[in-house]
Amino acid sequence: MSQKEYIRGLLLKFSRNRCSRKEIEELLRYFRKNPEVQVLPEVQEVLENQDYGSSTYPEKRDRLYRKLEKKIENDKLQQLDAGHKKRKIWYAAVAAVFVVILGGSLYFGLMKNELQLNKTPIAVENEIILEREDGKMEVISENGQLQLTNKKGELVGGQKGNQLVYQKRKNTSEEIVFNTLRIPYGKRFEIQLSDGSRVFMNSGSSLKYPVNFPKNDKRQVFLTGEAFFKVAKDNERPFVVEAQNLKVGVLGTEFNVSAYPEDTTTNVVLVEGSVALGIKEGQEETTILKPGQLGAANRSNNNLKISEVETDIYTSWMQGALVFRNISFENILKKMERHYNVKIINKDIALAREKFNASFGKEPLDNILKYFKEIYGLNYTHKSKNVIIINPKNEKNDEMKLQ
Repeated sequence: MSQKEYIRGLLLKFSRNRCSRKEIEELLRYFRKNPEVQVLPEVQEVLENQDYGSSTYPEKRDRLYRKLEKKIENDKLQQLDAGHKKRKIWYAAVAAVFVVILGGSLYFGLMKNELQLNKTPIAVENEIILEREDGKMEVISENGQLQLTNKKGELVGGQKGNQLVYQKRKNTSEEIVFNTLRIPYGKRFEIQLSDGSRVFMNSGSSLKYPVNFPKNDKRQVFLTGEAFFKVAKDNERPFVVEAQNLKVGVLGTEFNVSAYPEDTTTNVVLVEGSVALGIKEGQEETTILKPGQLGAANRSNNNLKISEVETDIYTSWMQGALVFRNISFENILKKMERHYNVKIINKDIALAREKFNASFGKEPLDNILKYFKEIYGLNYTHKSKNVIIINPKNEKNDEMKLQ
């Protein structure tokens, strides 16, 4: 991987708020040492002074976004000669990432232009990405044949269609090396870990896991998003999933974990076997789930609620289906955004609180929108191919629906 590809990878990590301080400093050093790479002073300031928790951050974010948007639009109007093309490519890539961070909508257009000018394969937002512990990133394409090796050059696994399979190996006492698999919106993927456990990952999810599990310790992985686990039985080494505020401990079983950052609860649904649920911080007690039960941990107060459920509802995503049961329209929109890789802007505040029951198979997004329009009077329009606006029922759409 070239240095530029590596820097692009760091920018991708930063856009997902996953860069360490060391990596941010590395980005800054790169841009300072390469004056031909133009970065707005405002962008440098954001890198050096991150304060996303500040009460004034939304105001700063909006102000900075407007500056970026104006700068990018002005640059688009300028005629650039061949000598400036390289600088333009890099400015577009850098600016696009920060527009994404700030909630802008120019990312995909800029990345499209950048890719047209530079044919070198890079990690982009709509690709499945394997991030190795040393920071190197691999793009996993559909039906690809990626081969995985360790630092010694030994084969440890490879891709088989829509699945990444690690070889079953003897438990190791060597230093544990973690990889991270990231699944974008609109895609699903499966990974088989070195102990034989299988993980089915939903869109918008990431899993951090050891390339090889330790010999005399628990098998621990870290999940953001949603995944279904089929854990290989090992009485000597419990399998532990850390997901937001919850720890899930098992020996061998099948269960679903939903832990998207934007949700208010972390949910575990047990299909087979048994699992022990424990809050990550502040509590040592664990709660045992039985098959057919849902454990929902509230992230604001860490209260754990257990209820009986139909497990098929919570695992239907594995077959590409969307099943909603007593779910608010606001949460339905979140699931649709992940499933179809679109942005849905809801301006109907009253509708957001309404709860619905509905089931959809592998259907186009427009079929689902039409269903809600016919049954509930949904008032929507397509602002662009990937952006949908939902207006209040009595408000006339001011934009033409794209055909």
